[in-house]
Amino acid sequence: MAFNNMPLGVFIASLVIIVAVFAALFFVYYKIVKRIVGYVFLGLSFLFVLPTFIFNLQYAFIFACSITAVGIAISMFSNLGDLRHFLANPFKRSQTRTGKFEVEKVYNRELFYKTIETAVINLSKTRTGAIMTFEKSTSLQDVIKNGVSIKAPVSAELLMTIFYPGTRLHDGAVVIKGNEIIAASVFYTPTTKPFAGKYGSRHRAALGISEISDSVTVVVSEETGRISFAVDGQLDAVDQDKFLRAFENYMDGVSKE
Repeated sequence: MAFNNMPLGVFIASLVIIVAVFAALFFVYYKIVKRIVGYVFLGLSFLFVLPTFIFNLQYAFIFACSITAVGIAISMFSNLGDLRHFLANPFKRSQTRTGKFEVEKVYNRELFYKTIETAVINLSKTRTGAIMTFEKSTSLQDVIKNGVSIKAPVSAELLMTIFYPGTRLHDGAVVIKGNEIIAASVFYTPTTKPFAGKYGSRHRAALGISEISDSVTVVVSEETGRISFAVDGQLDAVDQDKFLRAFENYMDGVSKE
């Protein structure tokens, strides 16, 4: 490989090919991998490969290309299932995402809040332990990997069924995004922060997720039926008759007075 003797036309064509290949790989990463680590790796590889080519660093260029190829191969191998779906229909996911966004955008918030209130009050009255996390701007996609995918519209009946003792999904948290239950039986890393009072694993898990996201988590105590909110690393207990107003305030980002 002798870049010094390469004709200008061939050099420009090679440069265009390199850029096009990395653009295509970025598109594939966006459609399949969807991990910030993959984007960073691809970006750093591009920033390293391009200068080595331009400045005639032949061995460094070969090394950079080899590392990039190995990294891409590992990423694709670890996402074979998504890769098969992508190859079958490269644009299917984009259409689905747009449709979901439109559904979430127009759902009835007042009805949604009342549905959650109905479920939480019933769980509290029957002293059924429960933990529900409502995703806001911080994505919980990586957190829900250890849970069970649900993807069902929110309903009080479904939430009460999930947390009913003896069901396979009653342990762990339910994660809700928009008006959809996206996962159940999700386990969080509990907080390590000491705090006064007797709190169980649910409350510590709720505080743990609230410390790493802007989500709103509702916890119902199995022992007392007490309802609490975990937000921004803080735990706040509320009475049943005050739940709806507090829930609306937390979801809308209004500080509780």
